[in-house]
Parts: sequence; structure tokens; C-alpha cells
Amino acid sequence: MCGIVAYVGRKTAQPLLIEGLKRLEYRGYDSAGIAVIDSQGTMHLRRAVGRISVLENAIEAHGGLPPSAIGMAHTRWATHGGVTEANAHPHADDSGRLAIVHNGI
Repeated sequence: MCGIVAYVGRKTAQPLLIEGLKRLEYRGYDSAGIAVIDSQGTMHLRRAVGRISVLENAIEAHGGLPPSAIGMAHTRWATHGGVTEANAHPHADDSGRLAIVHNGI
């Protein structure tokens, strides 16, 4: 299971995505992650093993995320694969320009 939330709009995405993750945390509490795209088109991604509060601390420890009006976030309940940051979503391609989240194997 997992929780998936995304936002595109005029408000700052990060607080809305974090609030969405908190509401969906019961669907997955092994790891969480968030990806946003800044005004220059650069993707910024943070992932953490543990609850949403651990992700929030990881974001702050790296200086926060830039203001963004687009993003997505994910909570994971591990069914296949270990509980690791590498298995946390979103997953990004090698170029760092594309990220995905999914539910299931």
C-alpha cells in the first residue's frame, strides 16, 4: 500500500504535499518522499526512511526545498524490497528531470 498526493497550482506546493502525506500516513509509514520543480525547471527530491516527521526533518536538514507550485509526494508501506531510502519514492531517472511514484510492484 501507499499514499500518493500531487499538487499543481498557484500556492506553494511543499506545505500542501506534506499535509497530504500526513493525512495518508496510515497507508504507508515505512518511508516517504517528495519531489518539486522550481521556477527554473529543476527538480528537487527528498526521501527518508520512517514517518512523515522524519522526511520533514530531512528537508530542513538540507536547507529546505525551493518555492514551487508543482510537486508530488508518496508514503510507502514496504511489500516488496527492503525499507531503505533507495526504495522510497519518488524515483527519479538518471537525468534528474523525471520522477514517478506508483502503487504496487
